[in-house]
Amino acid sequence: MSLDRSWLEPLLTILFGALAGGLTNAVAIWMLFHPYRPRGLGPLKIQGAVPKNRSRLARTVGRTVGQRLLTADDLRNQLSAPPIRRAFDQAVKNFVQTQLNVERGPLRTELPPSLVAELEEVLANLARAMAARLADFAATPEFRRTLVRLLDRAASDLADRPMAELLTEARRTAIRDRAAQFLEDAASSPEVERVLQAWLERQFERWSRDPTPLLELLPPSAIAAAEEMVTYYLPSILDRLTGVLANPEARQRTQRALHELFQRFARDLLLHERLVARLLVTEKTIARLLDAFEREGAEQLARLLDEPAIRAELARSINQALVAFLRRPVQEIVASLGPERARAAARTAAAYIAQALKHPETKNYLVSRLDEALAKTEERTFGELLSRVPADRVADLVSQAASAAPIRSWLEGGAKAAFQAVLDRPLGRITALIPPERLERTAAALSDALWEWTQRQVPDIVQQIDLETMVERKVMSFSLERLEELVRQTTQRELDLIVRLGYLLGAIVGTAAYLVSRVIS
Repeated sequence: MSLDRSWLEPLLTILFGALAGGLTNAVAIWMLFHPYRPRGLGPLKIQGAVPKNRSRLARTVGRTVGQRLLTADDLRNQLSAPPIRRAFDQAVKNFVQTQLNVERGPLRTELPPSLVAELEEVLANLARAMAARLADFAATPEFRRTLVRLLDRAASDLADRPMAELLTEARRTAIRDRAAQFLEDAASSPEVERVLQAWLERQFERWSRDPTPLLELLPPSAIAAAEEMVTYYLPSILDRLTGVLANPEARQRTQRALHELFQRFARDLLLHERLVARLLVTEKTIARLLDAFEREGAEQLARLLDEPAIRAELARSINQALVAFLRRPVQEIVASLGPERARAAARTAAAYIAQALKHPETKNYLVSRLDEALAKTEERTFGELLSRVPADRVADLVSQAASAAPIRSWLEGGAKAAFQAVLDRPLGRITALIPPERLERTAAALSDALWEWTQRQVPDIVQQIDLETMVERKVMSFSLERLEELVRQTTQRELDLIVRLGYLLGAIVGTAAYLVSRVIS
């Protein structure tokens, strides 16, 4: 029995020592995470080390990762590493080949509706700005000089080429349709009369300083047409004169004028001649004179004008009067009108032209004349056409026309139509338009450019990455259960080893305690 007790004492001492060491380590490991929340009474509360120091642990982990494990230099070096570059080149190549090898419809359908709406608004503003800038540039001397130089160069380069190469039937039709639409838009514009009036007032202002005779400014055909018009309308004028005498008010005014004329004539006669005239020429005599002129005078005058000699004399007189008027300097003619009458003439002419433009026959006439001009132009060469048009005169006309509101509106509409056509045109398969070797060169060039741009942005981007804060927030976002699971998945073998070492050390301590007790006893 004594033998059993001699073995039992050391065994129990070693056993309890081992249990003390192992269980102590096991409890210590468990208390790393447990309890998750403080447990106990009053100040005697306990909580796991990790839950209690969670925020400090998160800051420590974040600082360690951001300052030691993964620094900004590490990120820059990693993003510039050759494997990253090869992966980047391959990604760009795949993207280019994939995107360009797909059948693409119009941009309007390929892009999101919201982006299309924004793009249309941007293009509309761009068209408006382009029209305004072009109109402003057309008013500068630089534009005139440039246009004159271009016209002179075109006249030299295209002198022998026939116009028929340019004016095909389809283009003639397009020009006619565009001209008809332009005339219709201009006629319906509320500003056309104001623009015409402003242009005519500027012309009157320029003419007021121009000493050139009017005859040199008008084409010869206009002078001949004016002579034919006066000769043609003389019979109508006489008929209207007869109608005027039939008007009671006009008849009384004419009778009164003849009576006053007779009174002035009678005052120059001698006494006996004056008495005879008073007896013979009375108010009734003047009235009978007007009646006779109304009945027969116009017919007799018309028969007189039908005689060749009279017509020739009238034509010569009218021609001399027209030539005398046309030989006067333009500034003298404008000065005789005066500022008020010149403005009134400009206003009246503008209103008449605007009203004429609104008539359908005017548009049809202008379009038909344009078509005739295009047909005649086809038979000529570029050199013949350009030689008839002075380059400086064309530049002045284009510069003046570009400042008009209808022209600006037309330019803006043309730019908008061009942009809309780009949006509505199907893109198709772009690879069908590009050879394979060029496609590879394009992908390589694009990859180089994008890589260089990316590398220039990397330092700034890395500086904006706060690794410490990111890691800290990530650690704080984990639940305690998840955090314990991560730690145990990583260190479970080491934790088990610590428990086993606790048992071993406890057994060693128990053995040492037993031996010491035996020595002392």
